[in-house]
Amino acid sequence: MIDVDDTRPLAKPARSPHDGLSPRDFDRLAAIIESHTGIRMPPTKRTMVEGRLRRRLRSLGLPDLDAYCRHVLDGGGLDGELVSLIDAVTTNKTDFFREIDHFRYLMGTAIPALSRLPHHPGRDRPLKIWSAACSTGAEPYTVAMLLLEQERAGMPIRHEIVATDICTEALATARMGIYPADMARMVPEPFASRYLMRPRDPDDATVRLVPAVRQSVRFGRLNVMDPVYPVSTDMDVIFFRNILIYFDKTTQKTVLEKLCGHLRPGGCLFIGHSETITNMDLPLKQAGSATFIRS
Repeated sequence: MIDVDDTRPLAKPARSPHDGLSPRDFDRLAAIIESHTGIRMPPTKRTMVEGRLRRRLRSLGLPDLDAYCRHVLDGGGLDGELVSLIDAVTTNKTDFFREIDHFRYLMGTAIPALSRLPHHPGRDRPLKIWSAACSTGAEPYTVAMLLLEQERAGMPIRHEIVATDICTEALATARMGIYPADMARMVPEPFASRYLMRPRDPDDATVRLVPAVRQSVRFGRLNVMDPVYPVSTDMDVIFFRNILIYFDKTTQKTVLEKLCGHLRPGGCLFIGHSETITNMDLPLKQAGSATFIRS
């Protein structure tokens, strides 16, 4: 029995020697992750990987990470666990209107320039936009809001927005279109009033996108490490932001070459502001900060 008057802190239970990943097991998991996704997992990521994989233990009925590794690495469980492993370790940080200068360029420069090309989008064919690492959907939904707003202003553009990601959990969130209210803090007020729905419960700190926005985007799972992308080869705009930083230089170039193969001449590619394609032989001309035009 514990004496309720005894204020001394209770001793923490001893950690199991198998609570963490051994260096060897981490290296083996990191190799699997990189080979399937291109994402590098240096030793500095070990604590992060351990924390995320612990969430999988209950789902699999396993007692610790040592048992998880035996199941995945030695017990033939990799095929059934691979998608969940990738879901667990991929980062899905995103916000609406993130890196807003890209959206200003899209609406103020890129789309008007595309409209001057032969067989331009909007009349003969739809404007085709691909969010190639869409995470939970804030990026393509931001584009959808901007195009709907242009339609409200009397300048509609027929368009198709495709959004893909490797993480099935992120895609499930994107399809629902329900987000923590904090994620929408950068949405301008006129947009928020038209395109976001707030719950009646004041304690419910979420927002939901209106149907017109949700219906504007088509989501699908895609791994950019795959040899072939089941996506149209005549995209007008591709967003591939804040993903290259996870790849080595060889993988960066390989993926960008494939993306260029899906971007029509004159089309626009956006990458993250912390990323660079310097010294890569690609059919791209820089047009702005982390903004490139397909030659």
